[in-house]
Amino acid sequence: MKSPTTPLRLLTSALAMSLSLAPAWAQSAPAPAQGAALSLELNAAQPSDKGCRLTFVVNNALGADLSKAAFEIALFKEAGVVDRLTVLDFKDLPAGKTKVTRFDLAGADCGKLSRVLINSATECAGTGVEPAACMRGLKTSTRTSIAFGV
Repeated sequence: MKSPTTPLRLLTSALAMSLSLAPAWAQSAPAPAQGAALSLELNAAQPSDKGCRLTFVVNNALGADLSKAAFEIALFKEAGVVDRLTVLDFKDLPAGKTKVTRFDLAGADCGKLSRVLINSATECAGTGVEPAACMRGLKTSTRTSIAFGV
């Protein structure tokens, strides 16, 4: 004997059928790729006419172009004392591109720098880029004797 059709069963069936007909644009967008990151490498620290020249190698693997990326950094002297806070503007960073950028820090002595700390991203902008993406996906490394990180 067949079981009688109840209003609840009809409602459940109608809901299931309507969900299967939802257009693709109404479904959620795929999540960003795992491991999407912005990589910053402190590649060199060399004395310059102005003070200390820091060279960075940057790779944007966030999956979107950045029209502007800037970071507030703290420079520490040998004894772990903060020498200064400054903002480094890396400007535009195209997706999937590696870029080399140099900054001359007036009056800084490379030989006395012990650490470079990234405090925050003061700018992180691009189409479809959430402002927190630059810090959330930030990976740091150094090829110098200066500690570098967040």
